[in-house]
Amino acid sequence: MKSKKSIIGALLLALALPFSPAFAADSQPSSKVTAKTSRLTLIPPTTGTSGWTDVLTNTIKTSNQKDLFVGASFEIGLYTRTLVKSKNMVSDTSTARTMVQVRVLVDGVAAEPGAVVFGRRTQTLSATLEGQIAGALTVDPVTGSIVLDPTLVNPETIELILATMDAASFNFVAIDVPQGVHTITVQARINTGTEVQEGEAEAKALVGKGSMTVESVRLIKDANVILEVD
Repeated sequence: MKSKKSIIGALLLALALPFSPAFAADSQPSSKVTAKTSRLTLIPPTTGTSGWTDVLTNTIKTSNQKDLFVGASFEIGLYTRTLVKSKNMVSDTSTARTMVQVRVLVDGVAAEPGAVVFGRRTQTLSATLEGQIAGALTVDPVTGSIVLDPTLVNPETIELILATMDAASFNFVAIDVPQGVHTITVQARINTGTEVQEGEAEAKALVGKGSMTVESVRLIKDANVILEVD
């Protein structure tokens, strides 16, 4: 009877102990594969240069030293608009650039091969036009010839807009990850820029739906890969 009471008391004491996050991490079972997905737009349309933004995060526990394969897949949206204004045969150029980069951090350290370009576009539009001369023409009352006043010529415009959404995927690798619970974070960064003379330019990018997979493996060390080329 005394032994039974001791067991019951020990169980009650265990239930009364406060929950510890560290204990929860340590008690996480080791696994070979983990995954995470998002149905939402992870980074909305952005103009300018942004810092690295966490888009997906997950954890995995390794029972011993392992290598990690991290797959990251995202919808990448790119938007560029260029408009040129030209008259009197003077050339005008507008340029819009946009890029989305992705990288993976394992416990805060970048996995190989570092930052990867998931989407990039450089759109340049140039034109050399005479301009709209309808309001710049007069008739010389003496000679009867037509006279063009170049100061009254209005510029002609040409505009080009491109908007695309594509899915991109890449595999990242972390070598010799020690035993324990590890945090894997996928980050994205958007860079846009414009250059104009007389016209206009606009550039945006977004990161849409995405997913990540993490697999613990043991890679062959110092493997030689031979490619035969005819």
